[in-house]
Amino acid sequence: MMEILKIDSLNKSFSGVQVLKNINLSIQKGEIHAIVGENGAGKSTLMKIIAGELECDSGKIEFDGRMVNFSSPLEAINSGISLIHQEFSLVPQLSVYENIFLGREISKKFFKINFVDKKSMKKETLTVLKRFGISDIPVDSKVKNLSVADKQLTEIAKALSTNSKFLIMDEPTAALTLRETELLFAILKNLKNQNVTILFISHRLEEIFEIADNVTVLRNGEVVGTKKINEINMEEVVNMMVGRSLKNRFPDKVPHEIKDDPLLEVKGLSSESFKNVNFKLRKGEILAIAGLVGCGNMQLGESLFGLRDSEGEVSLEGKTIHLSEPTVAIKNGIFLVPEDRHDLGLILQLGVRENHSVPNLDFLSKFGFVLRKEEKKSVRSSINYLNTKVSSINQRVDNLSGGNQQKVVLGKWIARSPKILILDEPTRGIDIGAKYEIYKFMYDQVSKGVSIILISSELAEILNLSDRILVMSEGRITGELNPKNSTQEDILKLAVKGKEN
Repeated sequence: MMEILKIDSLNKSFSGVQVLKNINLSIQKGEIHAIVGENGAGKSTLMKIIAGELECDSGKIEFDGRMVNFSSPLEAINSGISLIHQEFSLVPQLSVYENIFLGREISKKFFKINFVDKKSMKKETLTVLKRFGISDIPVDSKVKNLSVADKQLTEIAKALSTNSKFLIMDEPTAALTLRETELLFAILKNLKNQNVTILFISHRLEEIFEIADNVTVLRNGEVVGTKKINEINMEEVVNMMVGRSLKNRFPDKVPHEIKDDPLLEVKGLSSESFKNVNFKLRKGEILAIAGLVGCGNMQLGESLFGLRDSEGEVSLEGKTIHLSEPTVAIKNGIFLVPEDRHDLGLILQLGVRENHSVPNLDFLSKFGFVLRKEEKKSVRSSINYLNTKVSSINQRVDNLSGGNQQKVVLGKWIARSPKILILDEPTRGIDIGAKYEIYKFMYDQVSKGVSIILISSELAEILNLSDRILVMSEGRITGELNPKNSTQEDILKLAVKGKEN
């Protein structure tokens, strides 16, 4: 194979802190090369430098046989490099074909005036989609109406329409279902057969072993090593990532007492997204609600926090409560850690202290003034308890890693001594070390009598962490499982039950 990218002694610092140290990397043309590492390892910074979004302090980059020093993403795109971020860069109000040709529209002259040639743009979009086996995305559809998977495929088509020969993908499967991931992998293998090189970043190590040819591990801004995927196992990759042995992905279960009487009881709860939901949650229990994307479990969790309208009966400790808004849920000790922590869980432009304090001003302020001493004590207590890595309590949240952002979300609710925590995809986009810490946090909470509703698309999490599993399909509960004697296949059978009927 021929080398398409070579990086030699690359360094990068921010505000005197070195985030990339003497990086050396070689990528072969037509391979799928995985980059893994814990949050803060330097993966995103490295990708942004390759894609022209950042400039390095020193070092050399050779791409496709020539030395390059991109000063903008456009330079990288014109050279054949495209970066697809985890957060989509599409314009929701525009159609698929308009997004793909945004900024480089095809035009035609009519009486010496240039007009956008929509017909040609649609035709070219269909050609690009067909080339890579994508046939079921209507090019006229508004992007806002597409599924997450189709948005991801549109991003890929947009990149490839510029004749990209080097595709960088950051957590491309984070919001995809198992079937959608399989479709994406089939397309990536098709691209590989057409000699497109793919740099694949993911926290899901199972995917790395399924799709990649080689894997490079970063730790603390340095390359620990590069290995052929068939010459290494998952445990060795984890050891390289964290710098220590982490034999088990899940901590040993902490013995905890589960009361027989229900803490929360839900009867006939219905909304636009789910129908006639009935279940009981006991004190000290981890109750998992599993299902495929769109099954209604996320909307159910949001309804129990008062974010969505619903009808039915909800009782807490034997008393009926009306969860009409989040303030009611908070008053009753029910808290949500949302799937989308950026939009619903954090104010990214503010610091750790403000994010902790804003929802807790009822007990951290007096006569309209924040009690600074109590505030700092509360923030630091949460930081220490969750082992959140911050430079100070005033550090902006958008400068934290995904794992530490999630800990800020958890920390603000822990300060209120919750009765019930609703955790919606609590480890999405988080590295394996941070996941382990959040698992330990969950066990510690239930050992203190807190009840947890766990909503997760990772079936291994469901089976290893929960005391009981409810499965949803098309808005209805289709079954209950005991994780001690159940498998992923058992969950999937119930998850598709409504679709089969």
